[in-house]
Amino acid sequence: MRNPFVMDCGEFHVNYKQDMAIWKISRVRMRVFILLAVFAVFPMFASDYVIGLATLCGIAAIGAIGLNILTGFTGQISIGVGAFLGVGGYTSAILTAKLGLSFWIAMPTAGIITAVVGGLFGLPSLRLKGLYLAIATLAAQVIILFVISRWDSLTGGTAGMVLSRPELGGFVFYSERSYYYLMFIVLVITTIFTLNLFRSRVGRAFIAVRDRDVAAEVMGIDLFKYKVLAFIVSSFFVGIAGALLGHYTMVVSPELYSITVSIEYLAIILVGGLGSVFGSIYGAVFITLLPVVLRSGVELLSGVFPDLSAVLIGMKEVVFGLVIILFLIYEPQGLAKIWKNIKDYFKLWPFSY
Repeated sequence: MRNPFVMDCGEFHVNYKQDMAIWKISRVRMRVFILLAVFAVFPMFASDYVIGLATLCGIAAIGAIGLNILTGFTGQISIGVGAFLGVGGYTSAILTAKLGLSFWIAMPTAGIITAVVGGLFGLPSLRLKGLYLAIATLAAQVIILFVISRWDSLTGGTAGMVLSRPELGGFVFYSERSYYYLMFIVLVITTIFTLNLFRSRVGRAFIAVRDRDVAAEVMGIDLFKYKVLAFIVSSFFVGIAGALLGHYTMVVSPELYSITVSIEYLAIILVGGLGSVFGSIYGAVFITLLPVVLRSGVELLSGVFPDLSAVLIGMKEVVFGLVIILFLIYEPQGLAKIWKNIKDYFKLWPFSY
């Protein structure tokens, strides 16, 4: 019999639903809702420039979550994410600009077509792994960009294509604020889907393939099925990000999807944290804003050291590479682990035990 004079302390899970909740503690759930509310009202008080940066960060986060599903959670290295962004962007451009379809049809269709292309290039993943699989995805980058550049009648070749902003019932998402909200909704849906994916049987199979594929196969997991499925799911979200980015910049061209873009997305998930959904968001914000911070630093120092600005302006690639090396050496699990360490520290602060 329960003692009425004894109060419960701590958090107790009395059923499977509570134990499998994404945020098990009520105060954590409240923080999440407050954070979502802050991001929802953020455009009301920010300038168009800041809102534009936030939109670019969010679009990069959607693509990075897709790449993290493949590389971070399933262990399949891909260097072709830039080309898959191009597939999504060009698909949406062709459907809207040439066929006259609505953006709301073109965007999911772009994700589906990118998923099909990603699944085709994921077929070698059964027999290839590690560096060999990375080279195979690099081949996808080269092949896709070659097709985009040379198929002039469909893609416009090297000149690219011009897109328009999405419309909904006569309302055009032309302002920075309106497009931010469009990105925000897609990012929230992507995040919720991915968090729930890895609570499901499919997500657990992805993680088993990453940790030890031979043991996973012995346990009855179909390696070919889940490796290709990881490419499909990952490419779908990358294609969605490509469509959003294309309609935001209102132009698509081959140079926007070069190997440099693929490396930047790999840097995002490395810096943010492999196998972390929120790490993908942290990494997208960090890598997207890094050039902006460097440029601001150069402008600040140019007033004091005029000759130094010419040297610092070419330091973006050096700083970019240095950041990746420092994270790999000192915190391989990225910003997600750093944030976790900070939270764990303040759980016990000011006590050290």
